[in-house]
Amino acid sequence: MVRVERLRADHAEALLAFERENREYFARTVPDRGDGYFAGFAARHAALLAEQDAGVCHFHVVVDEEGHLIGRVNLVDVEGGSAELGYRVGERAAGKGVATAAVAKVCRMAGTAYGLTSIAAVTTLDNGASRAVLERNAFTAMEDITVDGRPGIRYRRSHLGH
Repeated sequence: MVRVERLRADHAEALLAFERENREYFARTVPDRGDGYFAGFAARHAALLAEQDAGVCHFHVVVDEEGHLIGRVNLVDVEGGSAELGYRVGERAAGKGVATAAVAKVCRMAGTAYGLTSIAAVTTLDNGASRAVLERNAFTAMEDITVDGRPGIRYRRSHLGH
């Protein structure tokens, strides 16, 4: 159904196109990245690859059967066997199980390839789709929090790699 690939330098053009194409869609549920993100994309992409090479983060793109980039799944702030999960799927692929499948694959990779033992994630209470992705992937709600001024939930998953 979907393929998850570790972020590479040659993903830059497709990733920028994906973010531009879905900017308004993403802004409906999460804060907009701002014009600076797009203006400085090349430098930001190079910085992400450097962070990944240093082992501080693990960035991934989600690709469909035709090879089109349709999403992202990232593990950031890797420290002490844990990381924070972030993900987004483009509007054309939304509601088709793509995020659930991609997060499942990255959770397996986190335990097997990256040696992590737990992953945390946060989302807002009103983002039912994001909450469903986490709950389908064995994340447990840990505490109520505030996310960008809105009510949210912090999740955690242990037992990675299976």
